[in-house]
Amino acid sequence: GQTPVFPRIFGHEAGGIVESVGDGVTDLAPGDHVLPVFTGECKECPHCKSAESNMCDLLRINTDRGVMIGDGKSRFSINGKPIYHFVGTSTFSEYTVMHVGCVAKINPEAPLDKVCVLSCGISTGLGATINVAKPPKGSTVAIFGLGAVGLAAAEGARIAGASRIIGVDLNPNRFEEARKFGCTEFVNPKDHDKPVQQ
Repeated sequence: GQTPVFPRIFGHEAGGIVESVGDGVTDLAPGDHVLPVFTGECKECPHCKSAESNMCDLLRINTDRGVMIGDGKSRFSINGKPIYHFVGTSTFSEYTVMHVGCVAKINPEAPLDKVCVLSCGISTGLGATINVAKPPKGSTVAIFGLGAVGLAAAEGARIAGASRIIGVDLNPNRFEEARKFGCTEFVNPKDHDKPVQQ
Protein backbone atom coordinates (compact mmCIF):
# COMPACT_ATOMS: atom_id res chain seq x y z
CA GLY A 1 0.00 0.00 0.00
CA GLN A 2 2.98 2.34 -0.14
CA THR A 3 2.90 5.27 -2.53
CA PRO A 4 5.64 4.45 -5.06
CA VAL A 5 7.59 7.71 -4.98
CA PHE A 6 11.38 7.65 -4.87
CA PRO A 7 13.93 8.49 -3.68
CA ARG A 8 12.70 8.50 -0.10
CA ILE A 9 14.07 8.30 3.43
CA PHE A 10 12.79 5.13 5.09
CA GLY A 11 12.46 4.31 8.79
CA HIS A 12 9.56 4.46 11.24
CA GLU A 13 10.96 3.50 14.66
CA ALA A 14 13.07 5.98 16.61
CA GLY A 15 13.45 8.14 19.65
CA GLY A 16 14.43 11.78 19.40
CA ILE A 17 14.54 15.29 20.77
CA VAL A 18 12.47 18.11 19.29
CA GLU A 19 14.75 20.65 17.61
CA SER A 20 12.04 23.13 16.61
CA VAL A 21 8.28 23.36 16.11
CA GLY A 22 6.13 24.97 13.45
CA ASP A 23 3.57 27.73 13.78
CA GLY A 24 0.57 26.80 15.88
CA VAL A 25 2.19 23.81 17.58
CA THR A 26 1.47 24.06 21.31
CA ASP A 27 1.75 20.42 22.44
CA LEU A 28 5.53 20.26 21.94
CA ALA A 29 8.54 22.48 22.52
CA PRO A 30 12.23 22.34 21.61
CA GLY A 31 14.01 19.94 23.95
CA ASP A 32 11.04 17.60 24.42
CA HIS A 33 11.85 13.90 24.11
CA VAL A 34 9.57 12.14 21.66
CA LEU A 35 8.76 8.97 19.75
CA PRO A 36 7.53 9.09 16.15
CA VAL A 37 4.22 7.35 15.51
CA PHE A 38 3.39 6.56 11.90
CA THR A 39 -0.23 5.88 12.83
CA GLY A 40 -0.75 9.47 13.92
CA GLU A 41 -3.69 11.06 15.67
CA CYS A 42 -5.28 14.41 14.83
CA LYS A 43 -7.30 14.06 18.09
CA GLU A 44 -10.38 15.56 16.39
CA CYS A 45 -11.81 12.99 13.95
CA PRO A 46 -14.33 10.28 14.95
CA HIS A 47 -11.63 7.58 14.85
CA CYS A 48 -9.33 9.49 17.20
CA LYS A 49 -12.20 10.06 19.61
CA SER A 50 -13.22 6.38 19.52
CA ALA A 51 -11.87 3.77 21.91
CA GLU A 52 -12.24 1.17 19.14
CA SER A 53 -9.99 2.59 16.41
CA ASN A 54 -6.73 4.40 15.84
CA MET A 55 -7.15 4.89 12.09
CA CYS A 56 -7.12 8.70 12.06
CA ASP A 57 -9.02 10.21 9.13
CA LEU A 58 -6.30 12.82 8.55
CA LEU A 59 -3.00 11.17 9.37
CA ARG A 60 -3.25 7.41 8.90
CA ILE A 61 -4.57 7.66 5.38
CA ASN A 62 -2.43 10.55 4.21
CA THR A 63 0.99 10.17 5.81
CA ASP A 64 2.41 8.11 2.98
CA ARG A 65 1.96 10.61 0.20
CA GLY A 66 5.70 11.23 0.51
CA VAL A 67 5.08 14.89 1.28
CA MET A 68 3.76 17.01 4.15
CA ILE A 69 -0.03 17.24 4.42
CA GLY A 70 -0.16 21.03 4.88
CA ASP A 71 1.42 22.09 1.60
CA GLY A 72 2.03 18.89 -0.37
CA LYS A 73 5.81 19.43 -0.41
CA SER A 74 8.75 17.40 0.84
CA ARG A 75 11.04 18.78 3.54
CA PHE A 76 14.02 16.79 2.24
CA SER A 77 16.06 17.46 -0.88
CA ILE A 78 19.43 16.95 -2.50
CA ASN A 79 20.78 19.16 -5.26
CA GLY A 80 17.40 20.90 -5.47
CA LYS A 81 15.46 17.66 -6.09
CA PRO A 82 12.99 16.31 -3.53
CA ILE A 83 13.62 13.25 -1.41
CA TYR A 84 10.25 11.96 -0.26
CA HIS A 85 9.00 11.17 3.23
CA PHE A 86 8.07 7.65 4.40
CA VAL A 87 4.88 7.00 6.44
CA GLY A 88 5.13 10.48 7.87
CA THR A 89 8.27 9.70 9.90
CA SER A 90 11.44 9.06 7.81
CA THR A 91 13.53 8.10 10.81
CA PHE A 92 16.62 6.84 8.97
CA SER A 93 18.04 10.36 9.20
CA GLU A 94 19.65 12.52 11.84
CA TYR A 95 16.85 15.07 11.50
CA THR A 96 13.32 14.57 10.23
CA VAL A 97 10.15 16.62 9.90
CA MET A 98 6.81 15.26 11.11
CA HIS A 99 3.25 16.36 11.58
CA VAL A 100 2.68 17.07 15.29
CA GLY A 101 0.06 14.31 15.36
CA CYS A 102 2.76 11.77 14.50
CA VAL A 103 4.87 12.60 17.55
CA ALA A 104 4.33 11.32 21.09
CA LYS A 105 5.98 13.17 23.97
CA ILE A 106 7.75 10.91 26.46
CA ASN A 107 9.53 11.22 29.80
CA PRO A 108 12.99 12.76 29.20
CA GLU A 109 14.54 10.22 31.60
CA ALA A 110 13.62 7.33 29.28
CA PRO A 111 16.73 6.19 27.35
CA LEU A 112 16.06 6.98 23.68
CA ASP A 113 18.13 4.04 22.44
CA LYS A 114 15.87 1.63 24.32
CA VAL A 115 12.41 3.20 24.16
CA CYS A 116 12.63 3.66 20.39
CA VAL A 117 11.05 0.21 19.94
CA LEU A 118 7.92 1.55 21.65
CA SER A 119 7.23 3.70 18.59
CA CYS A 120 6.19 0.60 16.64
CA GLY A 121 7.27 -2.94 17.53
CA ILE A 122 6.27 -3.07 21.18
CA SER A 123 3.16 -0.91 20.98
CA THR A 124 1.94 -2.78 17.90
CA GLY A 125 2.21 -6.28 19.39
CA LEU A 126 1.11 -5.37 22.89
CA GLY A 127 -1.73 -3.19 21.59
CA ALA A 128 -2.95 -5.84 19.15
CA THR A 129 -3.25 -8.34 21.97
CA ILE A 130 -4.65 -6.17 24.76
CA ASN A 131 -6.77 -3.73 22.73
CA VAL A 132 -7.90 -5.81 19.75
CA ALA A 133 -7.73 -9.56 20.46
CA LYS A 134 -8.59 -9.06 24.16
CA PRO A 135 -7.97 -12.69 25.14
CA PRO A 136 -10.02 -13.75 28.17
CA LYS A 137 -8.15 -14.89 31.27
CA GLY A 138 -7.22 -18.56 30.97
CA SER A 139 -7.48 -18.60 27.16
CA THR A 140 -5.09 -20.09 24.61
CA VAL A 141 -3.32 -17.70 22.27
CA ALA A 142 -1.15 -18.50 19.22
CA ILE A 143 1.37 -15.95 17.99
CA PHE A 144 2.80 -16.32 14.50
CA GLY A 145 6.31 -14.90 14.27
CA LEU A 146 8.49 -14.19 17.30
CA GLY A 147 10.25 -11.02 16.25
CA ALA A 148 9.75 -7.73 18.12
CA VAL A 149 6.02 -7.50 17.36
CA GLY A 150 5.41 -11.18 18.19
CA LEU A 151 7.30 -10.96 21.49
CA ALA A 152 5.26 -7.91 22.44
CA ALA A 153 2.08 -9.79 21.53
CA ALA A 154 3.20 -12.65 23.80
CA GLU A 155 3.76 -10.17 26.62
CA GLY A 156 0.28 -8.76 26.02
CA ALA A 157 -1.23 -12.26 26.18
CA ARG A 158 0.69 -12.89 29.43
CA ILE A 159 -0.58 -9.62 30.93
CA ALA A 160 -4.14 -10.51 29.86
CA GLY A 161 -3.84 -13.82 31.74
CA ALA A 162 -3.74 -16.33 28.87
CA SER A 163 -2.88 -19.78 30.22
CA ARG A 164 -1.33 -21.15 27.01
CA ILE A 165 0.70 -18.91 24.73
CA ILE A 166 1.89 -20.83 21.69
CA GLY A 167 4.75 -19.25 19.77
CA VAL A 168 4.92 -20.24 16.11
CA ASP A 169 8.15 -19.51 14.25
CA LEU A 170 10.40 -21.11 11.65
CA ASN A 171 13.48 -20.16 13.70
CA PRO A 172 13.83 -22.35 16.83
CA ASN A 173 16.57 -20.03 18.14
CA ARG A 174 13.81 -17.57 19.05
CA PHE A 175 12.00 -19.93 21.41
CA GLU A 176 14.14 -19.40 24.52
CA GLU A 177 13.86 -15.61 24.33
CA ALA A 178 10.11 -15.90 23.69
CA ARG A 179 9.72 -17.87 26.93
CA LYS A 180 10.82 -14.71 28.81
CA PHE A 181 7.89 -12.85 27.22
CA GLY A 182 5.28 -15.41 28.22
CA CYS A 183 5.30 -18.14 25.58
CA THR A 184 4.55 -21.47 27.21
CA GLU A 185 5.07 -23.73 24.20
CA PHE A 186 6.36 -23.59 20.64
CA VAL A 187 5.63 -24.90 17.18
CA ASN A 188 8.03 -24.86 14.27
CA PRO A 189 5.96 -25.47 11.11
CA LYS A 190 8.99 -27.13 9.48
CA ASP A 191 8.77 -29.94 12.04
CA HIS A 192 5.26 -30.99 10.89
CA ASP A 193 3.61 -32.29 7.75
CA LYS A 194 0.17 -31.03 8.80
CA PRO A 195 -0.97 -27.39 8.77
CA VAL A 196 0.05 -25.63 11.98
CA GLN A 197 -3.53 -25.13 13.18
CA GLN A 198 -3.97 -28.91 13.35
